[in-house]
Amino acid sequence: MKLAKVVASGFLAASLVSIAGISIHSQEKRTTVTGYVIDSSCTFTKGLKEPTSVECARAWAKAGSALVILAENGTVYWPISDQMPATGQNEKLVKYAGQMVTAKGKVFERGGSHAIVIEEIGAAPTSK
Repeated sequence: MKLAKVVASGFLAASLVSIAGISIHSQEKRTTVTGYVIDSSCTFTKGLKEPTSVECARAWAKAGSALVILAENGTVYWPISDQMPATGQNEKLVKYAGQMVTAKGKVFERGGSHAIVIEEIGAAPTSK
């Protein structure tokens, strides 16, 4: 009888973990973001709506400032890693510093902040 309870408890626990995993994954929101790759410092302290120059954005990134994507609607997306331990994302972005990009990936929101796990990124098409 005790063995049956242990087996039933284990099955219930496994089922709950499985259900929790499904609900976590179903909350992931994939989206496409278009905006400028700009250093986070200038975005916040200078209130820039676009980078001053490509050279400036790259210089700040190389100096250690985290790059962000400043979307056309003004939303700041912090590029993050979904790997543990997490890694910095500037390496993915530095070649686009100061440029308009289109990034696709999983977006997370918390406390008014927005983050994106970049799955694809490239230069945004120029408007004619």
